Amino acid sequence: MTQVNVGIIGATGYGGVELIRLLDGHPHFNIHSVYSSSQNDLPISEVYPHLSHFAYKLKEINPKEMAKEVELVFTATPSGVSSKLVPTLINEGLKVVDLSGDFRLKDEELYEQWYKKPSASLEDLEKAIYGLSEWFADEVSSADFISNPGCYPTATLLGLAPLAQEKIVVSNSIIIDAKSGISGAGRGLSQLAHYAEINENMKIYKVNKHQHIPEIESVLSRWDSEIGNVMFNTHLVPMTRGIMTTMYAQLKEEKSIEELHALYVQAYEAKPFVRVRKLGEFPSTKEVSGSNYCDIGLDYDERTKRVTIVSVIDNLMKGAAGQAVHNANIMLGFEENLGINGLPVYP
Repeated sequence: MTQVNVGIIGATGYGGVELIRLLDGHPHFNIHSVYSSSQNDLPISEVYPHLSHFAYKLKEINPKEMAKEVELVFTATPSGVSSKLVPTLINEGLKVVDLSGDFRLKDEELYEQWYKKPSASLEDLEKAIYGLSEWFADEVSSADFISNPGCYPTATLLGLAPLAQEKIVVSNSIIIDAKSGISGAGRGLSQLAHYAEINENMKIYKVNKHQHIPEIESVLSRWDSEIGNVMFNTHLVPMTRGIMTTMYAQLKEEKSIEELHALYVQAYEAKPFVRVRKLGEFPSTKEVSGSNYCDIGLDYDERTKRVTIVSVIDNLMKGAAGQAVHNANIMLGFEENLGINGLPVYP
């Protein structure tokens, strides 16, 4: 059986530890090394005691040495780190799946406007393939460098793709109301993620300024150049995992809900990780928790001529590590569902 040695940079974050969970049971990917910029030589089990069986120490990030040990690297790093690190990994001949936002936008000025950080070079941006697995698998299969989509954009784009590809959405009419569990804020300490601040509370944040807005718009425009801008706002809710995006769009022509539902069923019938609910059914976040599934429900309001789409994912799985492994499977020519085919954890 083919074995590919892999490394994980940023293994001490939530995305990194989720990668460890998935790759530990993968039939082809062997976790050779885990890396950290700040906790060198520390056993990973001291950071995460639930990994007491995982006898690895965190290693220093040294691209030349890494190239001698592994073939594929997952970079679960904060934005602003990958833009400097990933080009050196690519130059050493390593395949990379990057979970940060540093290579999702192909415009240096746009990145700096929304992320407030220096951009990677245009040359490096153009090397990255955007890895929305369901829709860009052909590009992923021939790539060596994947930019993994953001969590909110994954749920949003999967929810809107069938409409955008049919070019039936009125320009500038899309409104996206997104809600995430607190793990989306990362493991670092902040007032936003403090228990007393978020427990029994709901917070809107980055109002009309979220860095995922241009990512969503740029991908939608690949399918429909006239789709225009979206209104997108995000909220933190008091749960650990999960994202729900509720999307509203006005259509250019009247459609029955049966026609729209059939469009979605056809669009995703060959996509194993997207489940379109029956008419009248809408998903909840717990129904995908711990899994790589995206569940979608929709309805059409004949009175307002607007369609409502509800899309749910686990932000650490389909929104991060699960999709990263999905992309790696496709990139290396393995069956796309290997290592990520588990059922949701319920209740």
